[in-house]
Amino acid sequence: MLLFGYCNAMTTKFTYWKEDDGKYLGYLNHYPDHWTQGETLQDLKEHLRDLYDTFTSEEIPGIKREEELELA
Repeated sequence: MLLFGYCNAMTTKFTYWKEDDGKYLGYLNHYPDHWTQGETLQDLKEHLRDLYDTFTSEEIPGIKREEELELA
């Protein structure tokens, strides 16, 4: 049931920085080995969304994943 004014948005953390040439580089924190870039921060976010969709929808060999392990 969707309540008025309620949004159940999914989020994930990412790390980014701006290079000397003005481009933005970054990666999804769950997949730190796979960087992407964008002309603007918004462009970078679009590329990161594409990576997230690819990495979570397919079994890709060599993609390292992070998960929590319950110990008790």
